[in-house]
Amino acid sequence: MTYQNIPDPAQVLNREINMTRNVVERVSKFFSAVGHALASVGHALMTNSTGQQRMNRIAYLQSKTDAELAELNIKRDDIVHYVFKDLYYV
Repeated sequence: MTYQNIPDPAQVLNREINMTRNVVERVSKFFSAVGHALASVGHALMTNSTGQQRMNRIAYLQSKTDAELAELNIKRDDIVHYVFKDLYYV
């Protein structure tokens, strides 16, 4: 006669739940770290003098009329792209 060691279903379920919880926590920590890094970069860009100059430039261009922007060959929807193009579209 052979004896089989069959685990209790509750133990199996608890082990699976704990493994899933660990994976979810790791993924959550990863995306949290990515979010904090992006927020830090964005904050650094906006708080240094160059970032403030860019924000002032955006405000200045947004205060212009559509005709004045047309003279500069800038569409109103493209103002932010125009001001930040050297950072994102190198």
